[in-house]
Amino acid sequence: MHVSTESAIARLHQTGDGDTLGGRIWRARDAAKLTTKDLATKLGVRSETISSWERDRAEPRANRLFMLAGVLGVAPVWLIAGIGRGPDEETAELPGNQLRKQLAVIKKLHAQTGEAITALEMEIGRVEQNEEF
Repeated sequence: MHVSTESAIARLHQTGDGDTLGGRIWRARDAAKLTTKDLATKLGVRSETISSWERDRAEPRANRLFMLAGVLGVAPVWLIAGIGRGPDEETAELPGNQLRKQLAVIKKLHAQTGEAITALEMEIGRVEQNEEF
């Protein structure tokens, strides 16, 4: 039985969830509600490049793969191997919304750190005042 080179390559790329890298890129793009043109613009590549990746005719370089994961809101390892955080089509959020949530958490931590610094400075002042007496 003769197996085409393309199907052999596609099988080699299938891991984790049984899909290919191209299939996972397509699923994540679809879940993010982006067109190939939208995604291409965000990544600074041509639409044809996105189409080639999705059809497993080409693969993104490492730097583009990480950018792709960030734009699509998935873990890079999920794109590569189908393991980890992939798109949740029912609750998919745009990457900007995810970033806003992360920013809110960091701002809250920053405020708490400021409060801790102020409390520590006051305690140091109290200790130094007691040492003088």
